[in-house]
Amino acid sequence: MNWEKLLNNNRLRQSNRKNPEDARNDFESDFGRIIFSPALRRMHDKTQVFPLTTDDNIHSRLTHSMEVMSVGYSLGVQLCENEEFRTRIGRDKYDLFREIPMIVKNICLIHDIGNPPFGHFGETVIQNYFKDFFSKCSFPDKKQKNSQKLDLNEEQRFEFLNFDGNAQGLRVLTKLQILNDAFGLNLTFATLAAYIKYPNYEKINDKIIEQHKIGIFYSEREYFEKIISECELKVGDRVIRHPLCYLMEAADSICYLTMDMEDGYNMGLYDLNYLYNKLKDIPSIKEKIEKIYQDPENYYKNDITKVVNFRIQIIQQLVVLAVKNFEVNLSLIETGGYNKELIEDDETNKLAEILRSVCKEKIFTYRDINSLEITGHSVIGGLLDYYIKFVFHTDKKYRKRASALISNSILNAAFEENNLIGNDAKIDNLSDYYKLKIIVDFVSGMTDQYALNHYQKISGQKIN
Repeated sequence: MNWEKLLNNNRLRQSNRKNPEDARNDFESDFGRIIFSPALRRMHDKTQVFPLTTDDNIHSRLTHSMEVMSVGYSLGVQLCENEEFRTRIGRDKYDLFREIPMIVKNICLIHDIGNPPFGHFGETVIQNYFKDFFSKCSFPDKKQKNSQKLDLNEEQRFEFLNFDGNAQGLRVLTKLQILNDAFGLNLTFATLAAYIKYPNYEKINDKIIEQHKIGIFYSEREYFEKIISECELKVGDRVIRHPLCYLMEAADSICYLTMDMEDGYNMGLYDLNYLYNKLKDIPSIKEKIEKIYQDPENYYKNDITKVVNFRIQIIQQLVVLAVKNFEVNLSLIETGGYNKELIEDDETNKLAEILRSVCKEKIFTYRDINSLEITGHSVIGGLLDYYIKFVFHTDKKYRKRASALISNSILNAAFEENNLIGNDAKIDNLSDYYKLKIIVDFVSGMTDQYALNHYQKISGQKIN
């Protein structure tokens, strides 16, 4: 694998960065573009685990992503400290430290940027909505009497039936953050390639790590092919992950496992004794966890401080594990032969497995979470109902009102993609596929609270 290509700093649209006073490299420039993007700001009110919470101590998608960014940066720095790795890459140490940690930092910050409101359950709601909706429609290749006719092919329908925040994120980054063209934030090829966790749009295969989900939508395939070509990520007929994607995945898992654990404690779902009994027999952290728990010198003062220090020890252990597994398995990673998460490759300690059991036993069964997720089902399903009814309505007045409510940036991105300018830039001139796209783009980009308020307004439940 060619690391010169993997660290490709070119862009979909040729960059105009020529300011001699700007000392940043292209990956540092990517970071600035991401930080100032509206899509990133909206993550402050998107669910991590606890929907619509008013508790400021509980994680949102934005605070989660910032923590993932911090851990990811640490992973990148530790990797670059490895002299054997630096020699393999053939990069100057100074340059490498400004490239790889920065790319990992970028992709960690944007890894959830395409997630809909109400967390991962929001993805499930959208998928199931279209499963039901399409069952009542007629298509050119699947005709059904007395049903709504839609001009969508099977590949396009497949995308809605398998809606995923990762694929939506690529659309957000490359198109929906539109200014004056259809290139979105116009990030570097390396950043975009490393972001793509599932370089897959054809089928879902749980046995191959990069095919667990759909990571590319029909609308972004041209960009995807360009990114893959520029970074040389094809092995035969198979497209594989960018190696740095494994570090982002590890940082994400480390943070959501440890911080969900801490959030669960803060919400009163379990006590210190429960956590200690879960962690006390893990070889790599056993002594440190016991010392924190017993606290013979009363150093930690209270239980919440002990839980925080449990988390610190766990993160440190998982970071070491992730970097070690990346280094040991780099040849397999480069050829697409490594089929595990870095922190799951741990037969001795099984630390990630134990943390997942905490989430499964105590957090995901929490009644309030499930109740609010059902609220999310009603809100997202209701919004899709209203907007599809309006956009496809036979009365032009309804279509006009839908157009007035949908975000201008969403509409402009669709018009730009379809070369509709001037008087032609209208919803009526979009294909059925893109009519559904603008609706899903709009709804999936909403924050939890905005989605709830907007649904209540258009359904007549409240006026202000």
